[in-house]
Amino acid sequence: MTSVNPPLSLQELMLENKFSNLPPHFFTHVSASPISAPYLVAASLSAAACLNLDAACLGAPEFLSYFSGNQLIPGSKPLAAVYSGHQFGVWAGQLGDGRALLLGGLSNVATHQEIQLKGSGPTPYSRMGDGRAVLRSSIREFLCSEAMAGLGIPTSRALCVIGSDQMVFRETPETSAVVTRIALSFVRFGSFEHWYYNDQIDDLRLLADFVIENSFPELLDQANKYQALLTEVTIRTAELMAQWQAVGFMHGVMNTDNMSIIGLTLDYGPFGFMEAYDEKHICNHTDQQGRYSYRMQPAIGNWNCQALAQALSPLIGSADETNFALSHYPASYNKKWQALMRQKFGLEMEEETDLALFADFFALMQSNQADFTLSFRYLSKLSNQTTTKDEDLRDLFIDRLALDQWLVNYRARLTREFKTDIERQTKMLAVNPKYILRNYLAQAAIEKAQNKDFSEVAKLLKILEKPFDEQTEHESYADLPPDWARHIEVSCSS
Repeated sequence: MTSVNPPLSLQELMLENKFSNLPPHFFTHVSASPISAPYLVAASLSAAACLNLDAACLGAPEFLSYFSGNQLIPGSKPLAAVYSGHQFGVWAGQLGDGRALLLGGLSNVATHQEIQLKGSGPTPYSRMGDGRAVLRSSIREFLCSEAMAGLGIPTSRALCVIGSDQMVFRETPETSAVVTRIALSFVRFGSFEHWYYNDQIDDLRLLADFVIENSFPELLDQANKYQALLTEVTIRTAELMAQWQAVGFMHGVMNTDNMSIIGLTLDYGPFGFMEAYDEKHICNHTDQQGRYSYRMQPAIGNWNCQALAQALSPLIGSADETNFALSHYPASYNKKWQALMRQKFGLEMEEETDLALFADFFALMQSNQADFTLSFRYLSKLSNQTTTKDEDLRDLFIDRLALDQWLVNYRARLTREFKTDIERQTKMLAVNPKYILRNYLAQAAIEKAQNKDFSEVAKLLKILEKPFDEQTEHESYADLPPDWARHIEVSCSS
C-alpha cells in the first residue's frame, strides 16, 4: 500500500526494528559485511512505491550504500533472526537467517514495511556458509518477486539488486550481489517451531503475541486468539496454494522455515513456472523424491499448517480446538481453487459438471504436454460460437481431435453463461497471463548481467509487471521455450 504523502528522499528514511523489542535470544544483532564498489543491477519502481520512496533516488550513491549494507539507514538495528524448521519433511533443528539481515521497518509510510537484505554477509546462523548471494540467484529472486506481484499473488517484494565484482565460490567462482526484500513480516512457521521444540513455551507465547499484535490485531479480542491465529494462517496458506496452482507456479522448497506466517510467497530459490504441463513436474533438481512437485504443493501446504499447529498447540489448548482451526484448510483451498478456475475458464455460474470439465482440460494438457500459460491464454481468445480462433490453441496439442471434442463440450457450457465473446474474453484475459518468468528468459538476462549489461533485466521487469497486457512489441517473450531451455536446472543454491 502506498502513502498519499509526498515521496520520501533518502535523507528522510527512518527505520524502526520492532522485532528487536523481543528478548535478545530471538535474534543476534549483526552488521552487514561491506561489499566492494557496489553498483545498481536493477530496481523496481513498483516496490519503491510500497516504501513511498522517491524514484529519483534509485541508484544514487547513498542508495547503493544503504541497500548494499555498507551504510546504516537511520534507526536501523540490523539483526538475524533465529528459527528452526522441517526440511523435506525431516526435522532439521535450529536454522535462522544465514544470509539475511532485518534492518527494520519503515515507520513513516502508510503501512509499516519491513526491509531485509539478503546476501549481506555471514551471521551466527550461516552454518559454515559465507552469507553471500550470487548475482544469478539474486536476479532470479528479484524478477520473480516482482513477477508474482504483477500476477496479483501475495509475495515479498524486491526493491533492488546491488551487485559487486567481489567474488564468492559456489560450484565455480561467481560475482556477488545483495537483494533488498520488503514484506509486512518475515516471521515463518519455523519461527514458532523453534520455541516449541526447545520447550520454551513462554517464548512461544511472546512470539505469537508479537505476530498477532503487529500482523493480526483484529484477532486480539477473540476468545482464543491463538486458535484464531492458526485459523487465519491456515486459510491464507490454503488460498496461497490455490493461487500458485492457478498460474502454474512451483516454489521448489516448501520447508516450514520458508513458509510465511502472513501467507506470502517467501524465499525464492529453485522456483519455476510450469511450461509443458506435467502435474508431477519437479522444479528443484535437489528434490529427488518429488516432495515439492507441482501436484504435491496443496498437500504440502496442509502438512506445513499441521506442523505449525503442533507448535502452537500448547497455546491453543485442546486438540479439538487445534483440529478445528486446521479443518479450514481443505474447504478454503477448494473454494479458492474452484473460484480461480471458473475465472480462468470464463465461467460465472456454478454447475455440477464444471469440475469434470476442468479436469478433462488438465488431462488433455497432461497427455499432450501442452504449455500451461499459453493454453489458457489462447483459450481466453476463443469465440463462443465459431472455431475461427481455435488454431493457436490447437497447435499446442498433438491430439487435436480430443481437444476439438472437449471444445464442443466447453462451448456448450458457455452457451449457458449469457455473456458475449467480448465480455468473456476480456475477463479471461485479465486472469490468464500472457507473460511469465520462464527459466530461459531469466537465464538470458542473467548471462547479459554477468557481462555488466543489465538492460535485459530491466526489460523483463517491465514486461512482467504487466503480465496480462498484450504488449505486442514484446511478443517473442510469450513464445514457447526453445529446445535448449529444457536442460536448465535449478537447485537450492540457485
